[in-house]
Amino acid sequence: MIQRVTRFATLTAYQSSLAVGIGLMPIALLARKLGVTLPVHRLVERTEAAYEAKTK
Repeated sequence: MIQRVTRFATLTAYQSSLAVGIGLMPIALLARKLGVTLPVHRLVERTEAAYEAKTK
């Protein structure tokens, strides 16, 4: 039961990070034109790795 809850929470965090990344896309593109890089990709990669580790 705890494993299911943990897996669900990890999936929710991963999906939320993807939604945040997509939502911040216009801001990230504007920031990139100004020479600033937003580290959203690190958030997505870390939550993806956590989700992959929990589903194996």
